[in-house]
Amino acid sequence: MKPINTQKNKQKRGRKFMHIALIILCIIVGLNILGFIINKTFFRNELESIQPYGQLVDVNGGKMHVYSMGSGEKTIVLLPGFGVSLPSADFGPLMRKLSESYTVVTIEYFGIGFSDKTDKPRTNENYMNEIRTALAHAGFNPPYILMPHSASGVYSEYYAIQHPEEVSSIIMLDTTSTAVTGENPGYMGLLYSVGKIQQATGFTRIVTGLVPDTKLVENGYTEKEIADYKTFTYHVLNDTLIDQSLLLIENINEVNGMVFPEDIPVLKIISKQSIEVMAKKDKDDGMGYQNRHLSMLGNKVAHAVVDSTHFVYQTHFDQIVEMTDAFLDQNK
Repeated sequence: MKPINTQKNKQKRGRKFMHIALIILCIIVGLNILGFIINKTFFRNELESIQPYGQLVDVNGGKMHVYSMGSGEKTIVLLPGFGVSLPSADFGPLMRKLSESYTVVTIEYFGIGFSDKTDKPRTNENYMNEIRTALAHAGFNPPYILMPHSASGVYSEYYAIQHPEEVSSIIMLDTTSTAVTGENPGYMGLLYSVGKIQQATGFTRIVTGLVPDTKLVENGYTEKEIADYKTFTYHVLNDTLIDQSLLLIENINEVNGMVFPEDIPVLKIISKQSIEVMAKKDKDDGMGYQNRHLSMLGNKVAHAVVDSTHFVYQTHFDQIVEMTDAFLDQNK
């Protein structure tokens, strides 16, 4: 009889486990539904209460946000890295410092900040044309000093290759290397689908609230910039942004097959954090990744390493401006 009782006990435990698992699943589903309802009810229109910092210009059937400061003779164009929810706030301290000597313009791509979304593929060609059109419609004329961060380095290189007469120089803020090619992992689409669910249910809002903010008043940010940026972060994930991510490696591969103009001066500012990350991947001093990139950027290329995170401009904008002044004076 003992084997029978043992079997019955196992069946009871199995049913109890399934019952508990079902209850937990129902709680999770219920919380997600509740979160979705709360998110849609109370936070659906929260972005509409924040006014654009600059001007909205017509670009290919949509509106793009262009924010400018200063009235210097030279125009510096700031281009944001991937996933930055509100570049016009994120670049605030750097813009204010640069505007003392230059005209400085921040472009917010389609899908981020105050700009519209778009269903046009996030190719190098489209990014370049949108940047050019937005600047022209906002009243700024080339040649430009491009100052891209992270992934925007790819679009900046493409721009300089296609229209070298419009780019006087490029100052790269820890930009992505176009010397390293690859393929997209197949799981990215699934990750973004999960991310969209988390955003819709308010999970992203909760997690973001627990993460310490890297933008601080003591680093030159205003309270409004900090609050606005965080609010936009709750809504950052959308199909336009996802398409940018999924096409990034393809865009890198495209630029990798092109020849960069030798007469365009380039300064690449590299963060210590990026070097340390690549040292673990490449099993070298971390500069292999960077040196391969620098070798592609013509004869007028220079670089500097800054002891900072990947978001070097958030904490070292004074140093960036000093290096910018010296680099541009050297390459008049």
